[in-house]
Amino acid sequence: MEPQKEIQQLTKELEHAGFLYYVKDAPEMSDYDYDHKLRRLEELEAQYPEYALANSPTKRVGGAALSQFVKVRHEVPLESLQDVFSYDELREFDERLRKDEPEAEYSVEPKIDGLSVALEYVNGEFVRGATRGDGLIGEDVTENLKTVRSIPLHLENAPARLIVRGEVYMPRASFEALNEAQEKLGKPLFANPRNAAAGSLRQLDPKIAAQRRLDILVFNLQLAEGVSFVTHTETLDYLRALSFKVIDYTRCKTIDEAVHTIAVIGETRYDLPYDIDGAVVKLNSLAGRIRMGSTAKFPRWAAAFKYPPEVKETILQDIVVQVGRTGVLTPRAIVAPVHLAGTTVTAATLHNQDFISQKDIRIGDTVKIRKAGEIIPEILEVVLEKRPAGTVPYFLPDRCPVCGAAVERDEDGAALRCTGAECPAQLSRNLAHFVSREAMNIDGLGSAIIDQLIEEKMLANPADLYSLDYEKLATLPGLGQKSADNLKAAIDKSRENDLSRLLCAFGIRQVGVKAAKVLASHFGTLDALMNATEEELLEVPDVGKTTADALRTWFRSPQSQDLIARLRAANVNFTSHNQVTDTRFAGKTFVLTGALSLFTRDEATAKIESFGGKAAGSVSKKTSYVVAGENAGSKLKKANELGIPVLSEQEFLDMLQ
Repeated sequence: MEPQKEIQQLTKELEHAGFLYYVKDAPEMSDYDYDHKLRRLEELEAQYPEYALANSPTKRVGGAALSQFVKVRHEVPLESLQDVFSYDELREFDERLRKDEPEAEYSVEPKIDGLSVALEYVNGEFVRGATRGDGLIGEDVTENLKTVRSIPLHLENAPARLIVRGEVYMPRASFEALNEAQEKLGKPLFANPRNAAAGSLRQLDPKIAAQRRLDILVFNLQLAEGVSFVTHTETLDYLRALSFKVIDYTRCKTIDEAVHTIAVIGETRYDLPYDIDGAVVKLNSLAGRIRMGSTAKFPRWAAAFKYPPEVKETILQDIVVQVGRTGVLTPRAIVAPVHLAGTTVTAATLHNQDFISQKDIRIGDTVKIRKAGEIIPEILEVVLEKRPAGTVPYFLPDRCPVCGAAVERDEDGAALRCTGAECPAQLSRNLAHFVSREAMNIDGLGSAIIDQLIEEKMLANPADLYSLDYEKLATLPGLGQKSADNLKAAIDKSRENDLSRLLCAFGIRQVGVKAAKVLASHFGTLDALMNATEEELLEVPDVGKTTADALRTWFRSPQSQDLIARLRAANVNFTSHNQVTDTRFAGKTFVLTGALSLFTRDEATAKIESFGGKAAGSVSKKTSYVVAGENAGSKLKKANELGIPVLSEQEFLDMLQ
């Protein structure tokens, strides 16, 4: 088959398969066949780019990252709705509306808790997608929306121009998987699917958005050239026929029918695969909508009924303390089982010691509980009149409940953190950091393999990396002899790393890549750094009391001493390759700007640091010299304004020699 025809045929087959899978939930093509056809299409497009379609299914995985989002003015405003919080308010809305529309009929739809967007099509091709923004101006997020599999990139029999409005959301299953991955990486968890969806859609890198598995439900026709309709529900049926994934609706002739429908949606809301925070009541007549118009804020023909959060009382039976992958101690309330927001709740977050103390939460208390954002159970307050006698205030432990190491409070927050270098609760994260590029740089040892080795009980400590059983490693699923050999070579090579990499790998608080380089070059050996007094540490540039305390605390820990002893026995290098012996730049700060031709910025920075100096990224009154290459811009201008000496590359080279 000719390449162009094969590309067209594969595109059509894949589009239809995606529609059946993501919109109709009735797949006919196996995942294997889909992936095989998609790969063939990618190969053809790479070989014959002139035949590749702008909205090819291959674009679903995300294109190049953007530098910013472009502002978009909505041709048809994306209005917000007036909220009502009771059935009485809803009936008042109905009375006002029927003064102008006595025969009013309504469409009642679930109100998805997501991010509103407008999708624009020209001659059936998806050309632009934008966030709601303030209703008049939003942001162009086309590339990210292309990764949402249920959004059709091509429409058959569509009008010349079409704009629809929908709600992008993250299904609960995708949300749970995302938070699980966030926790594994030691990153903050998303509070609810709406925040996760909004954050995903505003990623500058579409590949990240593609990984988040967003979805959409279309709920309004904004513009359709050359096509006319009488009712809103007709437009929804029309959009469904065009292959859009459309919100379910119920037609109601009276407000009582609408109230009943809202109640039914509320009772079954937790059976839905997505979050809703209410139900929308819309006048069905499109002509009636035009007659009624809008206020400065809302359309007069619609209202959003908001469901109240469910709050129940239960008994706080115990408080357990969990240690996360970042070492943070998180108190968790164990409560008597209570049915809340569609699930049985047996535990709730207590955040931190400040939260517990402010609300005076004690074991044995009767507490009011709800789900924050319908996801995370939280305690609202204590029912003091039901407090039993003999309760006492609760305080988090001062030792890690997992490894027994000392606990310290974050200087800039309320979190308590375990200081243990070998804490099992932090093992996966600590190992991932230890082998990372900025630390020991052990190539080929990703998080998945680390977790596999932990599960096989081959890793319980970073020092175990240097005594791995490579024969056993080669037999593990997904690996093999070649992978084992490559990993052995990378681990052996890491033994010779500069001391600064090892210091960074330790994960000592306040000691990142830059501080590790400064400390390594200043002290020369790990032993010298370990034995340094507070006064000696404070003599190091950029080392303040907080960093000095963190270093001394970490080195005094028995776990740290055991790790160091094992690494020493494994012949890991404890010496700096760049110890400062010539301190000609001590106390001097350099700023590099413009295009350098005699050396790279990294090379220049290394030279400055090797002579005891500091390389900064911005010019200030504390800057000693600015080294200016070709096409130097604002930094050079600021240096001249402040009267800071400016060096050419040759002058800088002369100083080095």
